Amino acid sequence: MAEIPRKSLSEIVASQIAAQILDETYKSGYQLPAERDLIKQFGVSRSTLREALKTLEEINLIESRHGVGRFISELNENNLAQANQMASNGETLREASRVKITSEDSPQGPHRLPVTPEKPLIIPNLKTDRLGTFSFISWWEREKVENAKVMVVGAGALGNEVIKNLALMGIGSLFIVDFDTIELANLSRSVLFRESDSGRKKAEVAAARAKELNPNVHVQYFHGDITTTLGLGIFRRMDVIIGCLDNREARLAVNRFAYWINKPWVDGAIQEFFGLARVFVPGEGACFECTLTEQARRDLSIRYSCPLLARENILLGKVPTTPTIASIIAGIESQEALKLIHNKPVEPGKVIHFNGMTNEVHTTAYTPVEDCESHWSYGDITELPLRTNTTTIKDLLNIAHRDLGPDAVIELDQELILSLNCPQCGNREEILEPISAVGFKRAHCPTCGLLRETVMTHTLNGDEDFLSRTLASVGVPDLHILRAYNTEEYRFYELTGDLDNSLHFNHFERPADETPIKLTGRIKIKDVINLKERPKITIHKPVIKISGTKKDIEDSKKAVKITISSDKKDIEES
Repeated sequence: MAEIPRKSLSEIVASQIAAQILDETYKSGYQLPAERDLIKQFGVSRSTLREALKTLEEINLIESRHGVGRFISELNENNLAQANQMASNGETLREASRVKITSEDSPQGPHRLPVTPEKPLIIPNLKTDRLGTFSFISWWEREKVENAKVMVVGAGALGNEVIKNLALMGIGSLFIVDFDTIELANLSRSVLFRESDSGRKKAEVAAARAKELNPNVHVQYFHGDITTTLGLGIFRRMDVIIGCLDNREARLAVNRFAYWINKPWVDGAIQEFFGLARVFVPGEGACFECTLTEQARRDLSIRYSCPLLARENILLGKVPTTPTIASIIAGIESQEALKLIHNKPVEPGKVIHFNGMTNEVHTTAYTPVEDCESHWSYGDITELPLRTNTTTIKDLLNIAHRDLGPDAVIELDQELILSLNCPQCGNREEILEPISAVGFKRAHCPTCGLLRETVMTHTLNGDEDFLSRTLASVGVPDLHILRAYNTEEYRFYELTGDLDNSLHFNHFERPADETPIKLTGRIKIKDVINLKERPKITIHKPVIKISGTKKDIEDSKKAVKITISSDKKDIEES
């Protein structure tokens, strides 16, 4: 009778780390090695390792310090006893990979099985299965790919290539975001766009073409600014986010959103013959904000006398590029996303540089910044059955005050412009709109033309005189997650009532009652022509200009008649 080990790999890894802590391989207060080193040491996947580390955290044997790493806790009566029990019940990965067989079953003794069982070979029907060849890839897990939800931010040259790759690979659901429209200059480097698409929304056209490439892929597009108009609840439901952006402000926004809700994201950048790709995973290595130079930080934090002008000057122009470098970097981005979906090892916090002029490729590791503002993640998120366009500020404040007390305030993600005040003529205009909706021209006084002072806030405490306004009216996007806090803690509230309308992946889906026309067999002329009739087909020449004699011109006006004989043999031969 075969005796199969019942302990999972994560339990085995946890027991071995516990044993190393007890024998002081890892001493109290010391930092554990990085995840990638532990993955290599134990030969397990990232998900298995994280499950093991979570088990050790639950018994207080290790502690996680956000943005820094994991450290060995001080041993005490409670965690010491649990560590001893875990270590004594442990077994090695080598032992776990054996099937123990009694001498009665096999005189040769125990037989070894690989730690990761070999993928069963399935021979697909390549005539009917468009993704069949992927089944021959040893690590490919079709179910994971088809269930994956991937957001692509930016549908320009880089985004076109990424979307094309993901559609061809059969990624189950694609959410495509862009705020721009198509112009003819895009056609030289955007495989999904056509000349007839000029003036249309990039996100919409890219989503439609992805659906054409692979009808089995579910798509949804969003035409808007990623920095202000997309709810965090959408980010929260993605498996991977891929950035195909051309400015720092958008990258910084995606980076912070991804870290807030603990999602990995892949970034790419291209210019002429040069490109780079990098993976950022919260809690592992540097993030995008860590990579910014002091000059880049100053550019992003710059504030003129009017903050509206600063916002309008952040985007400094288009970046020239070629379709070839877009293909190269998009290929790397798509492959890194595929590895994340399969829980394959990646190198977060490192950048791959590609120099197309010399064909040189090299990798550089970024240095994490300990006090980086992006290294902050939301805690438990409370899902509220409320909608952004019907829930008022007072409604949400009542919930926050119930949970956190009367001193709780709601913190907005962007400034709310309260009013514009002219210091010269005293003109005052009530605004109550998010800064993203107020332009620089509007900041000028309509009476004297002077630039007005901007009065704004990013917190709401209940003393405001506009508490009856809905959250949508002050710039809160659908399915967003808002923060509320007091002096001791934060609470996070998602407006989950918006879910059905905000995240559906059913753009360009064929209606359920629409059945495509199927033609069976061959249709012959004799099946559609009544042989008893003598059909006549008259072909008229098109109107053309003819030079020559009058007689020639008159002859050209005559109609030409062709009569098809009803002889069966003649028709079949035709």
